[in-house]
Amino acid sequence: MSTWNPRIGGPVSAQRRSQRVFVSVAITVRNEGGSKDTAFEEETQTLVVNAHGALIGLAAKIKKGQMLLLMNHATREKQVCKVVYTGPALGGKAQTGVEFTSRSPDFWRIAFPPEDSDVPQQSPAIRENKLL
Repeated sequence: MSTWNPRIGGPVSAQRRSQRVFVSVAITVRNEGGSKDTAFEEETQTLVVNAHGALIGLAAKIKKGQMLLLMNHATREKQVCKVVYTGPALGGKAQTGVEFTSRSPDFWRIAFPPEDSDVPQQSPAIRENKLL
């Protein structure tokens, strides 16, 4: 089941595979495997990332199911992904959800919070005192 999340303008799954991190990462996006008529290359940023993909802003016209190639500017690493969500425009760019086609949890070079990150973390000093 999905609910609407006004913070990012898209549906939110009740069960996520990984935590989301709101971070702007500079990327280049290219059409992957399309015709010359639909070819494009666009520099943009992420709005939200997770271990399985991202929410990005794109000015280019794209369709759900379309294959794209993302390049992380910081690492020059490339990753093929599929468009899984197209949403409202924000600053002239459509909010676009993309999912990696192959496992790449380190593509963003971010340590994602654990699934139970809502539980307050205890410092080592507190844990040590409980053991005494």
